[in-house]
Amino acid sequence: MSDATPAPTPAEPGPAGEAPDFGAMTRDIADVPAVEVITTVAVHLMSSAAVNLGLAEEGDKHKDLDEARKLIQALAGLVTASATEISSFHAGPLRDGLKSLQLAFREASVVPDEPGQGPGEKYTGPVFG
Repeated sequence: MSDATPAPTPAEPGPAGEAPDFGAMTRDIADVPAVEVITTVAVHLMSSAAVNLGLAEEGDKHKDLDEARKLIQALAGLVTASATEISSFHAGPLRDGLKSLQLAFREASVVPDEPGQGPGEKYTGPVFG
């Protein structure tokens, strides 16, 4: 390629209709540390739960407490199971985020769960404000 020809973007084919080299554009999964995979998954679960709790822009439009419950439950299991493996440096903020979501769920619920029965509380114990 000359300097005048821009490189193809990942969504565009290369010269003469060649498929883009996705292998060159992605990191080998073996090179990604476990703590990075775990925290990335946890952040995705947190973000999705927050949206389903109505905490994003246009919150009521996306509010779905049943979906939020499932996501918080999965997040609690992941954080609890991995906490000793990823160190308190990484687990602490994840626990804080989880607790915030659990409290937001309790606040958003028309009929609150009994203490210890909320999403993820079977893993974390009862959550109080």
